[in-house]
Amino acid sequence: MSSAPAQAGEVTHAPQIHGLGDLSKLSLAALGVVYGDIGTSPLYSLKECFSGEHGVPVTPANVLGVVSLVFWSLTLVIVVKYMIFVMRADNHGEGGILALLALLKPKVGKETRSVRTYVMLGLFGAALLYGDGVITPAISVLSAVEGLGAGGASGILASRTFIVALTVVILIMLFLAQRRGTAGVGAVFGPTMLVWLLTIGGIGLSWIIKHPSVLAAVSPTYAIQFFAAHGVHGFLILGAVVLCITGGEALYADMGHFGRKPIRAAWFCVVYPALILCYFGQASLLIERGAADNPFFDMVSGVWRYPLVAIATLATIVASQALISGAFSMTQQAVQLGYWPRVTIKHTSGTAEGQIYIPEINSGLMIACSALVLTLQESSKLAAAYGIAVTGTMSITSLLFYGVARRWGWSRFWSMGLVVCFLFVDLSFFTANVDKVSEGGWFPLAVGLGIFTLMTTWHRGRARLGEFVRAATLPISVFLEDLAQTKPQRVRGTAIFMTSNPDGAPPAMLHHFKHNKVLHEQVVLLSIQTWHVPEITESGRIERIADLGQGFFQVIAAYGFMQTPNVIDLMRRCRAAGLETHTADTTFFLGRETLLITDRRGMAKWRKALFSFMSRNARPANAFFSIPPNRVIELGTQIEL
Repeated sequence: MSSAPAQAGEVTHAPQIHGLGDLSKLSLAALGVVYGDIGTSPLYSLKECFSGEHGVPVTPANVLGVVSLVFWSLTLVIVVKYMIFVMRADNHGEGGILALLALLKPKVGKETRSVRTYVMLGLFGAALLYGDGVITPAISVLSAVEGLGAGGASGILASRTFIVALTVVILIMLFLAQRRGTAGVGAVFGPTMLVWLLTIGGIGLSWIIKHPSVLAAVSPTYAIQFFAAHGVHGFLILGAVVLCITGGEALYADMGHFGRKPIRAAWFCVVYPALILCYFGQASLLIERGAADNPFFDMVSGVWRYPLVAIATLATIVASQALISGAFSMTQQAVQLGYWPRVTIKHTSGTAEGQIYIPEINSGLMIACSALVLTLQESSKLAAAYGIAVTGTMSITSLLFYGVARRWGWSRFWSMGLVVCFLFVDLSFFTANVDKVSEGGWFPLAVGLGIFTLMTTWHRGRARLGEFVRAATLPISVFLEDLAQTKPQRVRGTAIFMTSNPDGAPPAMLHHFKHNKVLHEQVVLLSIQTWHVPEITESGRIERIADLGQGFFQVIAAYGFMQTPNVIDLMRRCRAAGLETHTADTTFFLGRETLLITDRRGMAKWRKALFSFMSRNARPANAFFSIPPNRVIELGTQIEL
């Protein structure tokens, strides 16, 4: 039931664990990266169930019913769905919705309607995660800073203006620090979350000791009785209960960094117990007092509130960091899989290839997060926007899991039955959040729809360009035969032409030869392919070096969808394999397309205009492939879309 073994040259991401020491270290690191989001959800989850338009009165029956829903949501969604089943669907150790989608990609020319449906679902799920990446830092940091005004506190520190301003400052500082990478601060992520989880678990336990009867809510009968008593209103409470499982996708998305065992160990040994104690502790407080403005911060009083706010703020910064890093990784995957334009990808670590920084995405998230906080100003209003993104992505993951399960050879009956159970829970949460669309739920949907439109437009536009290039490409064998007869003048040095079609003569080379009437003594036709695996080892990166005769060589190299190509490094490896090139007398020829929008069928005119805009603003090919700009000649081509 696991994925196929890695082929030669592919990297299996799951770290090797040798003994309890390695497991402990990786589990501690997983606390900081994987569990930041879900670990800070007690700040606002239970509060939203008893406040706002859909909140229920604070009565013992309601409190026990709601906390029972929280307990079983964590158990069914996180433990059963993700821990037991979804985490088994790994792409050579790597997880996440795009990695899951890559498992479903067919061989060239064998794409079916069902696969195309999976692709569309996967892309929309990935697009929704960008909305999640905007909301998570905003709601997490704002809900922590709001602790300054909890419990009827007054003064400048408790004012709404100060809380909003401080939140925006923290967010801006967080995004500005991204360019330094997570290597330096990553060492404190795990310990910070460990302190946070032990703190909230301990505080919750102190309240449970006062009212141990609250533990009866472990029985699902209290949740059932809650629904029976409140009907439709009780169902809508799921729109707030779902906040307790936000971050569930991170369990799967970050699997490649730590592996299943450390993630599961951290959950069952630390996170799960701490969350249950904290939620049941808040329930105990509500039963005792009958009401609370903020049940989380009201569990402590006096001067103890300020240290708790400080720890909460640090924890929410960790949670935000994990989502921001996830947005960077997902963008890199989308670029390599052909669903996003080239962007600036900076590696912030010399040893950890996955630690990257993308300025364009970072700036967009910073502006969006700050604007969201300044506009809504309250975590309760942000919470309305949160559930749609989370539940939408989780529902899509369930559907994609069905496709992967069938690829494993599971029977249709077993696969369908399991996924129907998943979807019953996922869609219940999603439906309960539909009522919040007008209150802010439109935001992640709008972000998701916008990103989805960009992704599909880019992919379709590149496919159209590929059709044009293939139509204009001459078979390399025909070109070489003609070359043997004409015997053109050859000049010293090496010319490298990048081509997506290894069997054809690149259009840039044909233009160069047609207009300049010369060729270099040595010509390298370089094709870089992206495999549907996370990474490929350096030793397995060069697939083929072939001598085509007459000074022509063909080089085919492969990268995983989580890697950034480096042409200079590739040529160095080619020299080690026998293909001699010298940087000083090597010229890279790249094609640059000028797109002309026409009335031809195939794409809507607005999509053509959008694709043209994206193409003009994409990162230059020489920068993306790490080619020195002073060694590049670009040859333009006009293409009618």
